[in-house]
Amino acid sequence: MAQQERAVRTRRAVLEAAAGVFAERGYAAATIAEILNRAGVTKGALYFHFDSKAALARGVLQEQMRTAYHVPRELKLQEWVDAGMTLATRLPREPMLLAGVRLSADLRGHDVLGSTWPAWARLTSCVLAEAKRRGEVLPHVVPEQTAQVFLGAWIGVQFVSQAVAGWTDLDERMAALYEHLLPAIAAPAVLVRLDTAPDRGARVIAEVREKSAEFAGALA
Repeated sequence: MAQQERAVRTRRAVLEAAAGVFAERGYAAATIAEILNRAGVTKGALYFHFDSKAALARGVLQEQMRTAYHVPRELKLQEWVDAGMTLATRLPREPMLLAGVRLSADLRGHDVLGSTWPAWARLTSCVLAEAKRRGEVLPHVVPEQTAQVFLGAWIGVQFVSQAVAGWTDLDERMAALYEHLLPAIAAPAVLVRLDTAPDRGARVIAEVREKSAEFAGALA
């Protein structure tokens, strides 16, 4: 058991170190030597978990998808908004997410590394399809098409925010994206109930952390 725990900690340390390097330098300029130095592990320990730099980059991309917040809500569209707004709040602060953005945007490495973009589009499509079944979405909306439109807009919002404001206005830009898109897809009675404020992501994250602390306290 202790050996398994050490292996889990080592793998996590390697992923976090790699995420930091990829976020700062991109895939091509990142080196295994720098990742090893940041992780504080041996080359053998790294290669036990990841047999190449490409495998390590794919591990970072997979980890990005596992870190998404999901809070069940009465409205499925609010869950979608919450997912996007929490991501916007966390992205500038978390190297794992920043690395995922940079790796996904590396068009030269797509054949080797892959991208999280298709997975985010599928997730959005599934949420919108369920919202449509519940009557939250207008009848003309095609979830798969809306998911692709949203993905393209979201990628653009990320890059514009990074370029002009160093990520500091990402919450505001994400809120504006939802405010412009939702009237075209949401049923009017649902639209007026949705919370798309720029601080929505921060409030949802605080809610999740509070519930986690309460659960941990109950187990203690």
